[in-house]
Amino acid sequence: MIKKKIVILGSTGSIGKNLLKIIKNDKKNFDVFLLSANKNISLLIKQTKEFNVKNIIITNHKSYLIANERLKGKKINIYNSLSMLNKILNKKKIYYSMVAIVGLDGLSPCLNLIKYTKNIAIANKESLICGWALIKKSLKKYKTNFIPVDSEHFSIFSLINNKNYNSIDKIFITASGGPFFKSNNINLKNIKISEALNHPNWKMGKKISIDSSTMMNKVFEVIEAKNIFDIKYNNIKILIHPKSYVHTILKFTNGLVKMLIHDPNMKIPIFNSLYINQDKKINSKNLDLSLLNNLELSTPSIKQFPLIKILKNLPEFNSLYETALITINDFFVNKFLEKKITYFLLLSNIYKFSKSPDFYKFTKIPVKNISDINKTRYYVSSKLKTLSV
Repeated sequence: MIKKKIVILGSTGSIGKNLLKIIKNDKKNFDVFLLSANKNISLLIKQTKEFNVKNIIITNHKSYLIANERLKGKKINIYNSLSMLNKILNKKKIYYSMVAIVGLDGLSPCLNLIKYTKNIAIANKESLICGWALIKKSLKKYKTNFIPVDSEHFSIFSLINNKNYNSIDKIFITASGGPFFKSNNINLKNIKISEALNHPNWKMGKKISIDSSTMMNKVFEVIEAKNIFDIKYNNIKILIHPKSYVHTILKFTNGLVKMLIHDPNMKIPIFNSLYINQDKKINSKNLDLSLLNNLELSTPSIKQFPLIKILKNLPEFNSLYETALITINDFFVNKFLEKKITYFLLLSNIYKFSKSPDFYKFTKIPVKNISDINKTRYYVSSKLKTLSV
């Protein structure tokens, strides 16, 4: 039996590690052909040995040099750039690829992978938000199956089950509310970084944890849903659900309403993205009736989560403004994590600059190529550095 070739970009992150745990239990069916990482070479080398991987990419130059020394004499091809994908994958038939790189740097390799893979699972929010027009065109050209990995979007994808997207009337995306949802009269200026990072349900990286606390992650998820499922913003709603048990609720045009439930565990959507449309079993918890009987669903307060107002300013087509918005958010989240601004300024600056004419002008410019996205990111980043915060 020929093993199915697997590519994982970002194998040392939480999604990559979860995927490899799943593959470990089914090694007879999968050949891990390529892994990539940035700096965590100790874990990458461990993964390479465990899964007998012959190709690795290490994007950090210093880490690349160290890995070369540590793997000297081994029959492993080591590369220093994701731009080498075309050379590595030339004429190879990949069954499943996972793009779990963080940031807009994941867009170019994502587009390259589509050419060579039968199925592509994308966990890179920035690519789906900023470059969806390019991804959609490439998926169609190369007849590649796309699976979203975010729990909310995989849930929507699963409930639709290859039906026409026009059958969707409303999409409800759930949000935990983050660490401050149940805090009354909180002083935004005194919030500590550790408090903002203390997510009640999920273990995530610093950046996404801050985005969850501000609700900016849900703004981005709404954009993703609009792009992937070709639905207008007015038909997508956010619901607060503190337990993160329900991941989406769909109302269909035929009057039916469906919800998808699973434990707040990314292993479940990752597992199902790998075994899409296959009858495979995963160990999971029993249905929690106590949670079902008390879902605590509610509409988020604009006063508590002011960044939700940004959704009213978004264009219906995939524009360069989404790149500007991600760059603005990244800039101020980094400032907060570096202790250069307060949490209050984090919120106020993101909203203020999202409306700035310097950046809002990009709402009128459609996405045509990666070069335009990179130029927009550079322009916005450079402009922000010159402004007083």
